[in-house]
Amino acid sequence: MQAFVFPGQGAQAVGMGRDLAEAYPASRAVFEEVDEALGEKLSEMIWEGPAEALTLTANAQPALMATSIAALRALEAEGIAGPDYVAGHSLGEYSALCAAGSLKLADAARLLRLRGQAMQEAVPVGEGAMAALLGLDLATAEAVAAEAAGSEVCEAANDNDPGQVVVSGHRGAVERALEIAKARGARRAVLLPVSAPFHCALMQPAAAAMETALMDVEISPPRVPLVANVTAGPVTDPDEIRRLLVRQVTGRVRWRESVEWMAGAGVTRIIEVGAGKALSGMIRRIAKTIDTKPAGTAADVAALKE
Repeated sequence: MQAFVFPGQGAQAVGMGRDLAEAYPASRAVFEEVDEALGEKLSEMIWEGPAEALTLTANAQPALMATSIAALRALEAEGIAGPDYVAGHSLGEYSALCAAGSLKLADAARLLRLRGQAMQEAVPVGEGAMAALLGLDLATAEAVAAEAAGSEVCEAANDNDPGQVVVSGHRGAVERALEIAKARGARRAVLLPVSAPFHCALMQPAAAAMETALMDVEISPPRVPLVANVTAGPVTDPDEIRRLLVRQVTGRVRWRESVEWMAGAGVTRIIEVGAGKALSGMIRRIAKTIDTKPAGTAADVAALKE
């Protein structure tokens, strides 16, 4: 069995997807449809920059989704077998749902533009932060976050792999978490270059905005189950998918557990569809039994075809 997984924010790079659009008409059509849905040439920003504009949350989220679906269309054009499960890291969950036929491409683009804007506006710039704690397990990272929080918010936001947990919250609390983590034996503890504290209670205004937006969007049963971020288990019911997408804004990305669930369900190959290879690295550290392959460039797709 195989799964397709879709990257989240941080994987973006100027030029991503351009070779796919040049090699595959179906991939080019994805970028054209996203441009039309947003009423702007997002594809020009993706391919030509500037990087500062592409990195803005409201641009990065639909841009990464467009690149993932363009890569998916290239895989389909080459007749490469589809997945038994899909999963995505944070915004990648929207890419996964689009890939599985649950969300229309134009709807996914508009939802991610709104999601990015709402997440950015939920907390004034400079008031929030996120940090990666390397070399600590989840239980220790949770204890670090609880100790650092005090009267502020500091929560374990991403459980990425057995030795990487990301904490999120008020800047002061996250900075305290860095020192506490080092004292608890973290190999490294570093602030992340993000513009808002994602996946923690401070994102509640963004969750409310997404709840309203998702009420007006058609969500179909996916062709294959989505392994959801906040439950680390499979979901196919459209109403449940809608609820989980709202919870996901403030909830933890349970990536390690999601991969463990897929391995337990018999998945032996995972293709990372879209920009970068960060998820493949995490998967290798979580489940040695799973073979990972990238599918973010035309060369990647050609290698998979062979």
